[in-house]
Amino acid sequence: MSPGDEHDSFGGVGGSGQTRTRLPEGNSGDVYGAGRRPARSSRSLATVVGVVVLLVGAIALANRGGGDPSDPSAPRSGTPGRAASTAATGVPPVTGRNGTIPTGHARDEQGAQSAATNYAVALGSAAMFRPASRHDIVRAVYAPAVVESVLRKLDDTYSTALVKSAGLDANGAAPTGTTLVSRTVPVGAKVREYAGDSATVEVWCTNLGGLAGADSTRPVTSTWFTITEKLTWVEGDWRLESSSQSDGPTPVNGDNRASTADEIAEAVEGYGGFTYAR
Repeated sequence: MSPGDEHDSFGGVGGSGQTRTRLPEGNSGDVYGAGRRPARSSRSLATVVGVVVLLVGAIALANRGGGDPSDPSAPRSGTPGRAASTAATGVPPVTGRNGTIPTGHARDEQGAQSAATNYAVALGSAAMFRPASRHDIVRAVYAPAVVESVLRKLDDTYSTALVKSAGLDANGAAPTGTTLVSRTVPVGAKVREYAGDSATVEVWCTNLGGLAGADSTRPVTSTWFTITEKLTWVEGDWRLESSSQSDGPTPVNGDNRASTADEIAEAVEGYGGFTYAR
C-alpha cells in the first residue's frame, strides 16, 4: 500500500513481543463492557473508507521495566519476531512531543516499535476526521519526503461525501447528542526487518469506531487488524514511509453484556489514551 494508505479509526494493526503502558492524561470514567455482537454485514467505517493508518501516535511510559538482560525470552537486536514475555523491556519512554505526538524514540529496534505503535494510535484517532488536526498528525509522523503526497491522498479519502456518510458534518463533528468514537488500541508489536536507519514493524490492533448516542444508527463496534509499517530514521526520529493493513488476527467475542450508548460515550470521554514504549 502506498504511503497515504491509512486505516481510519472506524475500522480497523500479530506478533510476539510486549508493550508497557501508562495513562498519561486520563481522567476517571465509567467502565463499560464489550458486548457480543451479531455478524456484521459490512466493514467498519475505516475499512469502508479503505484508508489504512500508518501507525500509532502518543505514548510515554513512566514505569521503567527492567528485565534480566540474560533472560532468553527478552527481545534482542537482530532477532526480529522473537517470542518474548509480557514483562516490559527496553529503555525509558520518550519525553518529547510534536504537538500531541511523542518524539525522541531510540534509534534501535525497540524505538522503532515504540514509534510505530504510537503513530498507529494517532492515525486511528477521531482527530483524523478533522482537516486541520489530520494535517498536523500526518506532518508529525510521516517522513518529509512523503508528507505532501500522503496529505493529498488522505484529503481525497476523507472527502465531504465520506465524512457525511459517517454521520458527521463537514468539519468532522458528530451530531448533537452523539459522541464520535474512533480509538485504535495496539495489542502488540514486532520487528520484521531492521537495518539501522530503516525498519519494518507490524502492530496488531483492535479498534473502536462508531457514533455513541441514543439515536445513533452507527453503534460503536470493534475490529481487529494488523498494520505493517515501514519507517525511516530522519531528523533525529523514526518517521513513516508507508504502511499496509490486513484483517485480524481476530478473537472470538466474549459473553460480556453489550453496554448502552451512554455508557460507551462516558467511557470514551472519561478514560484517556496510552503512551507506548516497547
